[in-house]
Amino acid sequence: MAADDADEPVKPEREAHLAHAVGARMIEHDHASKALGMTLEEIGPGRARMRMPVRHDMLNGHGTCHGGFIFSLADSTFAFACNSRNLVTVAAGCSIEFLRPAYEGDVLNATGVEVALAGRTGIYDILVKNQNDEPVAAFRGKSARIKGQIIDTKE
Repeated sequence: MAADDADEPVKPEREAHLAHAVGARMIEHDHASKALGMTLEEIGPGRARMRMPVRHDMLNGHGTCHGGFIFSLADSTFAFACNSRNLVTVAAGCSIEFLRPAYEGDVLNATGVEVALAGRTGIYDILVKNQNDEPVAAFRGKSARIKGQIIDTKE
């Protein structure tokens, strides 16, 4: 007799496939991230990587990238990482440390990884680097899972 599907652990290939599907659905509807020129470069269970070029209209009065745009890149990466398991998850809190300025023409890469997941709460670290692999900002987000899925898996 075959084991019930509910008793079997989810296979890594299925988790990766689901994460990619979730990422595609989310980026399709994420008008804010797309308007800022962000692209989703990679996604997997509990992780994501996004990229954003620094444009002229993102510069502050000092001629450097406004911290709000760097925060937005980190926050979007956090959102993709914590929703990658297809469970609707929102931010419960976050903080950012700015380490060096970014300039017009820089390409920022944010890599987010799940540090801890316990019940409905997760902790994620996002490191933003420039095209020279120099750290620009470190972001930590706390997530809270709410009801629902990104993709209905019962279809």
